[in-house]
Amino acid sequence: MTEQNHAQHQSSSSIASYSLLYTISQIIGITLIIFVFYWIFEFRGGFGFSEPKIIFNWHPLFMTIGFIYLFANSILHYRTFRNQRKSDLKNQHAIIHGCVLIFVLLAGWASFASHIYSIPSIPNLYSLHSWLGVLTISMFLSQFISGFVSFLYPGVAVQYKEAIMPYHFFFGVLTFVLAIATSVLGFGEKLIFSLDKEYKNFPNEGLFGNFIGVLCCVYCGLIVYMVTKPEYKRLPKPEDSVLLTGNLD
Repeated sequence: MTEQNHAQHQSSSSIASYSLLYTISQIIGITLIIFVFYWIFEFRGGFGFSEPKIIFNWHPLFMTIGFIYLFANSILHYRTFRNQRKSDLKNQHAIIHGCVLIFVLLAGWASFASHIYSIPSIPNLYSLHSWLGVLTISMFLSQFISGFVSFLYPGVAVQYKEAIMPYHFFFGVLTFVLAIATSVLGFGEKLIFSLDKEYKNFPNEGLFGNFIGVLCCVYCGLIVYMVTKPEYKRLPKPEDSVLLTGNLD
């Protein structure tokens, strides 16, 4: 087998294994959304705007959709749709991040509104979960703005893009890990506050909530593995250099 054929075989093998893991990640991600929806509907009173506790229930659902599922798909986007033009992938990556931001803002509104309208009102931003949430959202916004300026704004030097890319990648993955950690901490906090002393008696809600947290960790590990494995990286295409330099020769 020639070196070129070996590289092609290795590439095909990597794509096949990535496709399998991607399918598994989609199943886990959608399952997480369904489980959070079921947990809220079955144990927390469902969704609505009639009272503060019900308003809050939008928070974990929107965060799961935005900061877990959509965020994961966004950072995998280049590897998943490797055959598309890089310019299209950039735009799609930014659009998905924009959708993440919308869900995060709605989730934040649900949390603040439920605290403000409670009688008596509940203080905001006092827990470790909320502090990590603010840190994660701040990092996400920084990534969003810096990514737009660096990679979508016309006229940015190629040398700057190449220099900033490793940091953009690292902090993107770090922000996703923080989002998962913050979510797991939030699930645990909600279970402790809601179940109080009953939590230690292994109630159904407690066991189900714990399982959601474990599944989040599994999902995080799988996504980080897929996005950091070198063999899964999208290979550069000839048109990519044209996109970077603007040189059609």
